[in-house]
Amino acid sequence: MPFLIGVLNLALFVASLVDIIRIPDDRVRYLPKMVWILVVILLPFIGSILWWVLGREYVQQGPRPVRRPQQAAPAPKLQPAYRTTEQQLEDLEREEYEAKLRAEIARRRAERGDS
Repeated sequence: MPFLIGVLNLALFVASLVDIIRIPDDRVRYLPKMVWILVVILLPFIGSILWWVLGREYVQQGPRPVRRPQQAAPAPKLQPAYRTTEQQLEDLEREEYEAKLRAEIARRRAERGDS
């Protein structure tokens, strides 16, 4: 029996530390994260209980909407609504390359006498 209590205490201790480290700073209440880590390390059982009861701010979620089957799924977007800087630079490079190719084609046609 004491072994089981020790394992549960260790599991609560580890879960509390992992949760403190991973939770965003804006969801920590009353004390900074580093102080909560110290409280949990120095007072493993009591500190863990205090963290789960007082220190953590839980996200309030409303009831989930009921999903109804739709008649037809909307068509997926082919391109995102925004373009990254790298994508914009690729587009510019492609346009410059195409302009050079057009100029080369026009020059070669002029040399051959094609219209």
